[in-house]
Amino acid sequence: MRIDIKISRLPMAALAATVAIVATPVAAKKQPVVAGPPIVMSDGFRAAAQAAEAALKARDGTTAGARIASLSPTNDFESYVAAGMRFQLAAQRRDVQAERIALTDMFKTTALPRSEAPRLRYVAGYLSYMVGNYADATAQLDYAKTLGYDGIDATMLRADIALRRNKPKEARPFVQEVIARQKASGQPVPLAWTDRAIAMAYQAGDWTEVGQLYRDRLNQQDGKEEWRSALVNYQSAAELEPQLQLDLYRLQAANGAMASERDYQAYAQAAEKSGYYSEAKAIIESGRKAGKLTPTQSVTSQLLKSVTPKATKEIAALPAMAKKATTASNGKDALAVADSYFSLGQFPQAVEQYRLALTKGGIDAGRANARLGVALARSGDLPNAQATLAQVSGPWTAIAGFWTAWAQHQDRKAG
Repeated sequence: MRIDIKISRLPMAALAATVAIVATPVAAKKQPVVAGPPIVMSDGFRAAAQAAEAALKARDGTTAGARIASLSPTNDFESYVAAGMRFQLAAQRRDVQAERIALTDMFKTTALPRSEAPRLRYVAGYLSYMVGNYADATAQLDYAKTLGYDGIDATMLRADIALRRNKPKEARPFVQEVIARQKASGQPVPLAWTDRAIAMAYQAGDWTEVGQLYRDRLNQQDGKEEWRSALVNYQSAAELEPQLQLDLYRLQAANGAMASERDYQAYAQAAEKSGYYSEAKAIIESGRKAGKLTPTQSVTSQLLKSVTPKATKEIAALPAMAKKATTASNGKDALAVADSYFSLGQFPQAVEQYRLALTKGGIDAGRANARLGVALARSGDLPNAQATLAQVSGPWTAIAGFWTAWAQHQDRKAG
């Protein structure tokens, strides 16, 4: 998450203007008007500075170093020019320590333009950070802020300093701030920033933020590997109850992101524990077809043997359950029927029963709306799916958020 800046290209307007007029003493006598400090240079210093600048432009470090070392400033402005040239030479040589020293010499002069001071104080902070002087880096960033420089790069640098000091709790608010500011600017958030924020949210046990950050990341990269990483990492750490875990396995499968024996086995076991025997059977068969499970794989072979007869009974019982749900005084039976249809992949029927369950009430509305939204999405009704998922609250909010991301991606693909 390190901030990289082009030190050699930093805007030093007054120095650049000076270089432009060191060409001849005649030009100096015309007293051109430039922004910044008064230009007061002797002819001798001007000629020496011109020679040093020519060597810098030619990237002849040896010659430039010798000529810059021979400069003998006799006033404040000449000291500023000499320090600026030492800064440029150090930048060409990638000598961070020398850059920082040259900046200090520039700060000692009164010729440093006020307009450049805020940015250069930030640069001083960055250079101190690079050489491991974190106390000075922080002090320079504070100074830059008082002068009006408070860019995203400065805030991220503060986060890096806190991390270098092994203070992730101090770093996290800075990372959160830069992500929020980047979003507000309409610019994409670099994935490295999001990954850093995810790691910090994990460490803090903030699963709401972890889920949101993963969804933000999926909005930028939504390949199968990204989906698998997001869903597996989220559910392994968030300690979700079984029904919530099951819906993330379902989402992983919907994205074609089932990549290992473990994925198929865990999904099948979750479905079986929830009483969805046909779904458990289907996912084992799918895993075998994909070559991720084999008939000799003991856990899933035993599971398949167990759920196969139960799956037949499960399907046979559905018509009677649906009839009972119609006359029930609350929506519990309709919700159970809807969940069964959902597990079978019969999404239009599931939609009908979820709506009945919500109408009758007496149920977990978060769960019903979440699965209704998913069923609508899987049925192809993406606008209503997203509207329904947006209504979800409580423990099912994160699950609805992940499925909303999926629905949005499907919407974009369809458009």
